[in-house]
Amino acid sequence: MASLSTTSLSFKAPSTRISQVLKKGSSFQSVTFGRFTSSTSKSLRLQISCAAKAETVQKVSDIVKEQLALTADTPLTAESKFTALGADSLDTVEIVMALEEKFNISVEESDAQNITTIQEAADLIEDLVQKKPAA
Repeated sequence: MASLSTTSLSFKAPSTRISQVLKKGSSFQSVTFGRFTSSTSKSLRLQISCAAKAETVQKVSDIVKEQLALTADTPLTAESKFTALGADSLDTVEIVMALEEKFNISVEESDAQNITTIQEAADLIEDLVQKKPAA
């Protein structure tokens, strides 16, 4: 597992400057800064990924299978899209409600509308659980 402790990242290429400010304690799945070309014509690429725990992804997968009445042997991956599994907008709302109940969290409507994959749901859950005040 990797850890990143910083409040700011800056990269400077010959003709490009990109700064990405990361709030302390923020969580993110992927930050891509694109490709840079150096004076030696080599292409450089930086990507940072922090994905949810496998246990969370598995719990989300189980809930999705249950809500969509999928068979136990239906293969699901973190990248599985709800729509590709046959979910409509009502199914997605029901999936989010089941996730809220299972993880004892509350998902804002704006966040719920952005969940399209199992991985996105798992990442959001871990973020909300982490931000939840201690009981």
